[in-house]
Amino acid sequence: MSSLTFHQATNEDIPALLDLSLRGYASIRELGIYFAAATADEDLVKKNINENICFYMRDGDEMVATASIRMPWSSHHGPYEIPHIWWVAVDPKYKRKGYATKILDFIEYDFLRDQLHCPSVSLGTAKEHPWLADMYLKRGYKEVGETDLGKGHITVYLEKLLLAKSYKKR
Repeated sequence: MSSLTFHQATNEDIPALLDLSLRGYASIRELGIYFAAATADEDLVKKNINENICFYMRDGDEMVATASIRMPWSSHHGPYEIPHIWWVAVDPKYKRKGYATKILDFIEYDFLRDQLHCPSVSLGTAKEHPWLADMYLKRGYKEVGETDLGKGHITVYLEKLLLAKSYKKR
């Protein structure tokens, strides 16, 4: 690995983020699971950047991963009154290099816990996906609910405790 750097996305990053997202979500499309990011266009990427907090990670000069946070007060917030991670994508040519772990660590710990002092964070994934829920469970997330959002799959909601002393049990 070269030097990893984290950046908050701006409108200038839209083309690169769209390209990364479409390539990163190709396997989701192949599974027939509908995630908005899997079929994004420039307008959706722009909306994500401007309504949420979108980060990306570079390894040297290459944009290798992205993830966004929907805040409780945003127009497209998560299911609980805590930040909600979504739109996690890694460039497939950098698979199995730990980049998903690194961008999630940055968001969960460096940004949400250490800067914003958030007690917990949520995310959702398709129950039908063969390994995503297990990946998040191994990262310390706990299943806290599920729902049918009418997108052809059941969404499983997971939550991770970031600050034990501030946590209010769901």
